[in-house]
Amino acid sequence: MAKSLRFDTRVAVVTGGGSGLGRACALSLAQRGAKVLVNDLGTTYRGLPETVYIADFVVEEIKTSGGVAVANYDSVEYGDRIITAALREFGRVDVIVNCAGVLRDQGFAKMSNTDWDLVMKVNLKGAFLVMNAAWPHMKKQQYGRIVNIGNIAGVRGGNRVSATAAAKMGLHGLTTALASEGLKRNIRANTIAPSAPEASKKLVPEEVVPLVLWLAHEDCMVTGNLIQAGEGLVAMLRVERSRGVVLGKKFGAEDVRKHWSRIVDFSLKTDAPSDLPDALEKFKAHKPKL
Repeated sequence: MAKSLRFDTRVAVVTGGGSGLGRACALSLAQRGAKVLVNDLGTTYRGLPETVYIADFVVEEIKTSGGVAVANYDSVEYGDRIITAALREFGRVDVIVNCAGVLRDQGFAKMSNTDWDLVMKVNLKGAFLVMNAAWPHMKKQQYGRIVNIGNIAGVRGGNRVSATAAAKMGLHGLTTALASEGLKRNIRANTIAPSAPEASKKLVPEEVVPLVLWLAHEDCMVTGNLIQAGEGLVAMLRVERSRGVVLGKKFGAEDVRKHWSRIVDFSLKTDAPSDLPDALEKFKAHKPKL
């Protein structure tokens, strides 16, 4: 029987942990031994005189099951407060799962500056602020696991998703940069792109949580990846490059037009460069002829 993945010595911060995927991640991490800070702004229910902090409900579930957790109600706009709370309570931060996000998408022509800025502020900058606050501590302890929740819309697009697509692919770009910087310090960072069967249907958290647990575990050494999960499928996504055509340093638009069919031809041998130097080396290696 395979050894189960445990987090007994680890402290996890889960943003957006009061509901949906965030809640499922917080519960699962705690069930496997992690001490969890459940971060969520909370929500106001009509008819109640005060704000109901849904993070409290998740913490109560964890404690009832014998786990250890605390609630935090700060917006990810104040990522330093979230990390400070985890350090104050548990003394360290080992795992970050960034689930917090907002949706304000509509047709691009009707997208307002206010809605665009809000999506960027929470989905991209908020995640940055949380990770930025935790980064020095992860570097010092020579350990960290970061799982950012992206969106498949950033890969394949779609209607009424311009802000989310931009923010979530920006988040993955940040993830790849952190993966490079953290490599020698045993800090691993990856992005998950959850996918529902149809745009009109809700995501099933249980179809994504196992991947989150693996990427958050100390045994997992992969980093800088974008991985799709949903409907039982787990698959890695990557940027693939066609073989291309060497046009020389001085070429014109007409040359591009002339060789366009070969430039975009993926039927020939392709590659997936890991970074720019790797891309240039591979490009020089095959030197497709005109």
